[in-house]
Amino acid sequence: MTYTELTLLGVLIVVTLDLYVFRTKILKRKVFWASYSIVIFFQLVTNGILTGFGIVEYNGDAIIGSSTAQESPPAFIGDGRLVFAPIEDLLFGFCLVTLTLIIWVWLGRIGVQREPRSGPPRKSLERLLGTN
Repeated sequence: MTYTELTLLGVLIVVTLDLYVFRTKILKRKVFWASYSIVIFFQLVTNGILTGFGIVEYNGDAIIGSSTAQESPPAFIGDGRLVFAPIEDLLFGFCLVTLTLIIWVWLGRIGVQREPRSGPPRKSLERLLGTN
């Protein structure tokens, strides 16, 4: 599968998990989209640096645009790219961030660590030290 196919499949899976499996409905919240715009900004900055300076290169057969292994640097905008990086990177980042939030909200709903505590887990520490 190409990077494009994998990211589109990932978006489909994440949307399905959010709306129908875990039913967290994060994608329907305005606060998610407002917060996600900040994530996109920094993702574009990071991707732009990594791809623009040639630290990361992409195979043109696996993405929408052309390869970065050519003599000339990748396009800043155009040729399937935005700030040097392939459009697929935005979709991949969307999947990573959204899936993390879906799992976080779902774990909170089922009662995992309702009362946050700082420091190491008490029971695990007591078991390691042999004290009760």
